[in-house]
Amino acid sequence: MAHFAELNSDNIVIGVFKVENAVITDKKNKEQESLGIDFLKDLFGSDRIYKQTSYNSTIRKNYARIGDTYDPTRDAFISNKPFPSWILDEETCRYEPPTPHPDPEGNDTEHYYDWDEENLKWIKKVFS
Repeated sequence: MAHFAELNSDNIVIGVFKVENAVITDKKNKEQESLGIDFLKDLFGSDRIYKQTSYNSTIRKNYARIGDTYDPTRDAFISNKPFPSWILDEETCRYEPPTPHPDPEGNDTEHYYDWDEENLKWIKKVFS
């Protein structure tokens, strides 16, 4: 199953659609983004803008979600910046905190961490 993001004129994702792999596979058995775009334009109108995306982030860095932005310079989908202090990692096109998460693998099953923007640090909390 292929996935395509619909963009508005500001490159904001306004929808995500599933398209059968058979639709985007050409006569040489190669997947072609353009075939999926043509299919969606035939369904919904030729004035729409679509870009392919993927769950495993192999296409355009990140899976597109409604509200994300497509950056044509980076050819990537980028989520909204969660906090003013967070910085965009150019390689992954994901926002990273200025202080690394204390439990990046999620091994601490008794606690969770909230970001404290005022103090630029993680606050450890107990699951209740």
